[in-house]
Amino acid sequence: MVLSTECLQNLEENFCLEEEQRVEEDFRLKLIMTKLVSLKKSSHFQIVLKNKVVSNDLFTIYRVKNFIKKTKNTKKLYISFVMRKKIGNAVKRNRIKRKLKSIIQKLLKMNSLINLNYTYIILGKEKVYKEYHDSIFEKMKKSFKKMDEIR
Repeated sequence: MVLSTECLQNLEENFCLEEEQRVEEDFRLKLIMTKLVSLKKSSHFQIVLKNKVVSNDLFTIYRVKNFIKKTKNTKKLYISFVMRKKIGNAVKRNRIKRKLKSIIQKLLKMNSLINLNYTYIILGKEKVYKEYHDSIFEKMKKSFKKMDEIR
């Protein structure tokens, strides 16, 4: 089977276009992707927990200006999800943390409500367990908007 030169040129052009689109999409994904980094040291938690910012019936958000040195060219959000031990068992507490984490990741992808120049601690409450994802998302969105106004 022999292909004409026109057909070969068309194939090459299509391949180049597809390659450019793939590279451009990878670049966009890298811009959007923000790594969530959890706080490790007790002293870091104490610094952040001094500043209570927003609270509602589902969660409380604590925020402080970044005090952890960042490495260059990395988009990191320093955030920890905390649950009290009185809330259910470990399965229930971990499910609440997963819900909150997925909502934060969704907020990061959608728009720039979450400021990467701050360190956050989100203290989940028991009501989150039975609440629907959409209502938690809306409350989280309102809370971060309220935080921007507080600045």
